[in-house]
Amino acid sequence: MNFTETKIRGVYIIETQGFEDERGIFVKTFHKDIFMKRKLNITFRESFYSISKKDVIRGMHFHLPPKDHAKLIYVTNGAILDVVLDLRNGSPTYGQYVSTELSRENKRMIFIPTGCAHGFLSLQDDTCTVYLQSSTYSKEHDTGIRYDSFAMDWKVKKPIVSKRDLDFILLEDFASPFNYKLIK
Repeated sequence: MNFTETKIRGVYIIETQGFEDERGIFVKTFHKDIFMKRKLNITFRESFYSISKKDVIRGMHFHLPPKDHAKLIYVTNGAILDVVLDLRNGSPTYGQYVSTELSRENKRMIFIPTGCAHGFLSLQDDTCTVYLQSSTYSKEHDTGIRYDSFAMDWKVKKPIVSKRDLDFILLEDFASPFNYKLIK
């Protein structure tokens, strides 16, 4: 695994190696010791996956403290444009985002620390996105920022977005509970 830190501190793009033969492909997505070497002492408590149609935007999601969580995201089928938005007060990149393509072909993953919102645009039909999270789901703490309220150009004319995601607060109206100095 090769970790590249992005302009948002704590957000890593992770290149994995796949082993392919006549049977198919095998990819290692997590190894505790490798993460520990990066000072990413993480215990995943829950895992989900979603299957999305092309042009679906999911996001920008996060959990509020004390149920906030770090995430590890990867794709087992299809491709997404993955987006992470920094919501940490005091962060030099507050309100900024990074994006990268995650796909079955490139075997790339992204690690997202607490205090960041996460979302993606599905680039293909039947895209399967896997999420590992460091806390369990809590309806009371689950929220988000509206996907089109920051500088991200999603490059899709007619996105498919849930009513829930359309009802999220705008970034400019969000009072962040996340403190960069406490979680960096």
